[in-house]
Amino acid sequence: MAISTSKNLEQANGTLVQRINYKPALALLTSLFFMWGFITCLNDILIPHLKSLFELNYTRIMLIQFTFFGAYAIMSLPAGWVVGKIGYKSGIVLGLVVTGIGALMFYPASVLISYGVFLTGFFILATGITILQVAANPFVAILGAPETASGRLNMTQAFNSLGTTIAPVFGGLLILSNHTVAAEKAATVQIPYIGIALALFVIAMVFAFAKLPNIKAESQEKAAGSAWAYPHLVLGAIAIFLYVGGEVSIGSFLINFFKEPDIAGLVETEGAKYVAMYWGGAMIGRFLGAISLTGIKKQSTRYMLYAATMVFAFFLAWYLTKETTLAALFLVFVVINLAGFFFGKNKPSRTLSIMAGIVVILVTVTVISSGKFAMWPIIAVGLFNSIMFPTIFTLAINGLGKNTSQGSGILCMAIVGGAIVPLLMGVLADHFGIHHSFLITLICYLYILFYGIRGYKHQIQ
Repeated sequence: MAISTSKNLEQANGTLVQRINYKPALALLTSLFFMWGFITCLNDILIPHLKSLFELNYTRIMLIQFTFFGAYAIMSLPAGWVVGKIGYKSGIVLGLVVTGIGALMFYPASVLISYGVFLTGFFILATGITILQVAANPFVAILGAPETASGRLNMTQAFNSLGTTIAPVFGGLLILSNHTVAAEKAATVQIPYIGIALALFVIAMVFAFAKLPNIKAESQEKAAGSAWAYPHLVLGAIAIFLYVGGEVSIGSFLINFFKEPDIAGLVETEGAKYVAMYWGGAMIGRFLGAISLTGIKKQSTRYMLYAATMVFAFFLAWYLTKETTLAALFLVFVVINLAGFFFGKNKPSRTLSIMAGIVVILVTVTVISSGKFAMWPIIAVGLFNSIMFPTIFTLAINGLGKNTSQGSGILCMAIVGGAIVPLLMGVLADHFGIHHSFLITLICYLYILFYGIRGYKHQIQ
């Protein structure tokens, strides 16, 4: 399969300039975002599954996220160096192969029924995804005009969220089970992860033979100074750390939270559907963000896309809950999310601060209430989380020039927040209860609110 870029000539300031069509390349890159979203979100299904299999407390089961996202801290800077040497395309192929090897590790882990081997598999999986993140995120940002980079990342991240939406339903059907024999319970992961590995190897072959735009990684050229000298990048790395930590913590605890008698008393397979709604909200929010931030000038087209997304949101919620009233309730949160984009006025920093402020309110309501009043606000957080990663990422690497590759590595290293924050939340859940442990996510979103208001601004150092 060959993916080529068509070249056209257009008039600019009285001269003919070459315009490159990057859409085919973006379409292929989007498959990566879908796959790593799918794989990452399966962790939320494996957490209650392995907690039951190995009879672990919240702190020990959060070693899954600690191991998975800890790989980002260890491997991000080496990944940035490797991508700088071999280029974006070869980096993507390498990342896919390593991720596939990690998926295959789940077979011996399930046969041996070894928590340690499972954790090894999680680490290798995350190493591959780290390489993909370092290569793909700046690649998408570069493929087109700088002013629409945030919108492009929002669109690709929307397909990342499509993966995170499908994964809980898929995992709930194939992995969560009522088996009481340990060997049978452990074996449920084998077919899903072997299938994932085969899919990754096929995609790697496609990328190996595809003709992608020949854009050189910035770190292949000698860069003056260091990305660490940019305060808005450093503050952005902290924002990524806390954003990923908050988002992953919520997703990791939702099934167990919904099992609580004073919340919903749901069994794991039913709780998985609401986890899908949490991640589905992120997908819907990213589609709305892409529509708002990509600079679609024709108003009628924009409103038509908004309407289509709203209809899709309603039917997604109805499919997962089978209740029209609950689907309508979810749609109310979608409308609030859309209003946030309107008030954001297509400005990434302003939009980020609005969304973070709304999440602060939603998490506060969850912490101080019970029943459905606690359940639905925390599900709705996914909608407002949606644009945070790509928006923080593009704000943080803006103006880095030849230090962009290093800056991308630093930001991906900050994804280690997904290792640290859930572990801290697990400790709080063991000592104070799962309900009040959500307070730690409130701190995360308060900082993101600060970054959207002030932290993103360039300063001379």
